[in-house]
Amino acid sequence: MDVSEQRFITMGELLLRLSPPNNEKIRTTDEFKVTYGGAEANVAASLANLGVDSSYFTVVPDSSIGKAAIRYLRSNDVHCSPCIYGDGRMGIYFLEEGFGVRASKVTYDRKDSAFALYDFKTIDFKEKLKGFTWLHLSGITPALSKNCRELIMLALKAAKDMDITVSFDCNYRSALWGWQEARDCITEYLPYVDVLFGIEPINLPGPDGRDVKEGMTMNPSYKEQDRVFRALHNKYHFKAIGRHVRYVHSGSENSLKAFMWYDGETYESKTFRFSILDRVGGGDAFASGMIYAIMRHMSAEDIVNFAVASSVIKHTVRGDFNITDDEESIIKIMNQNYEIQR
Repeated sequence: MDVSEQRFITMGELLLRLSPPNNEKIRTTDEFKVTYGGAEANVAASLANLGVDSSYFTVVPDSSIGKAAIRYLRSNDVHCSPCIYGDGRMGIYFLEEGFGVRASKVTYDRKDSAFALYDFKTIDFKEKLKGFTWLHLSGITPALSKNCRELIMLALKAAKDMDITVSFDCNYRSALWGWQEARDCITEYLPYVDVLFGIEPINLPGPDGRDVKEGMTMNPSYKEQDRVFRALHNKYHFKAIGRHVRYVHSGSENSLKAFMWYDGETYESKTFRFSILDRVGGGDAFASGMIYAIMRHMSAEDIVNFAVASSVIKHTVRGDFNITDDEESIIKIMNQNYEIQR
């Protein structure tokens, strides 16, 4: 199926983002820049900017703030007809943008949001997903409430019955829930997933009962990553698994590379070094880049390099969304003379 025939949908919480300007700290600023984002919305907007027919489902308050958030998504060519205006408040996060040796810092204020409190059991998800070919979900959503955990499972089961391709980004956030709680919950979702992003938090016991990932370094070797990917694939039969690895040189300069399992083999990308304008949404840009490249039937080597290049270019864009609307600009970065480091 070609990109033009794909219909993509994702589900999650849309957030109001407030950031002090000019890399200031929250406790010293007297103003905030306003934008909107969220893991799933970031993926939808990135794909829409690349020309994929993309829709988004969320619940926002029936207020000027909720309507402004939806308008922002629509301005990036994301279809928002599945969205619901409900009771409650808008989820918020505050971002202090790092610089040099000072890292960025996120503070959440999203408890009891309209999305977290909504009763998703009232929704017919087979009707909501009718006509779509790809569903993307994130591990951030089930961290928000019991209702949101039900949303994920209901959507996964409906997509499975409808033969819709499902991608899932583990996206663990320690500020939202505990490690073991997240691990138990997310592992239950995996039998319904086709394309996986990230490898934690997942229960993956080996023959000796120990987690196969135990002792794995933050910057794994090809051999180490291949072993874990094979164990994941043997258990869940994923079509693809992707994860990116970050090397932090400072708060304003990083390097990225990625590993991907695809067609029975592990692939390693080039390593890209770059300066950072805005780091938020970099992981979501990686996910959207990999999804897009799979939809475009690129070679495995090009898929993993296109995904990393998508994340790299996002780091040069203000806001959560990768608003790059030119595939060739990503390919140009992808084809620069970077080395594969093993």
